[in-house]
Amino acid sequence: MGFAEHDILRARKRLVEMHFRAGCGHIGGNLSSLDAMMLVHHEFLGATDRFILSKGHSAGALYVTLWSLGLLSDADLDTFHADGTLLPAHPPPSNLPGIEFATGSLGHGLSLAAGLALSRRLKSSEGRIFGLTSDGEWQEGSTWEALIFAAHQKLGNLTILIDRNGLQGFGSTDDVASMQDIPSRLSGFGIDVTVTNGHDLDAMRTALKVETSVPHVIVLDTIKGHGVPSMEGRMESHYLPLTQEQFQDFQRSVGAE
Repeated sequence: MGFAEHDILRARKRLVEMHFRAGCGHIGGNLSSLDAMMLVHHEFLGATDRFILSKGHSAGALYVTLWSLGLLSDADLDTFHADGTLLPAHPPPSNLPGIEFATGSLGHGLSLAAGLALSRRLKSSEGRIFGLTSDGEWQEGSTWEALIFAAHQKLGNLTILIDRNGLQGFGSTDDVASMQDIPSRLSGFGIDVTVTNGHDLDAMRTALKVETSVPHVIVLDTIKGHGVPSMEGRMESHYLPLTQEQFQDFQRSVGAE
């Protein structure tokens, strides 16, 4: 059985609360990618499939997704970003369920995902590999090197999700390195490219169901800080934690739902 918007809302509430209690930033990119992470894990990730979070600063969304699956507890989430936690700001190499690698140095996650996809082929093993990157991450040369490798190997078991929220640490991706036209740049690599709404579950389902014999890149048009009105589309949500006022405004905005 699939899940619905109320499941996303429940996860968003828990994510915002967790980040606020921890006084941790990067909430904007977590909120832009949460919908896709939840959908992939709940409806597309089977026992032999793997998910790699390349944009490691969105670890909070991954932890909450694992929590929604019963793989992490509320008590676990309460330790987020604290001293001695197993849930740091980037995914750790600590054998947590659903986390294959420590990631977060932007640009190397796609290489890991491509390597896993190739290993499946070499072992004649089933399994689909999903990798989630940021849009700013495509300013990294190593990401393009991984794409060249994946395209050359025709890794049809590799699905690459790009969280295109248009903002990064120092401004918009247009202002920093003109990456908003990324679909046309990707299309020349002999791969399948789909652009869809990263907050529309049905649109993402349609894109994720596509079967290809080459790598499939799904560009997700998203909103940084999605679901928190005071942070939506704001560059500050990349770094700054929620204030008490912002948290209370968010609680009021979802209180009737």
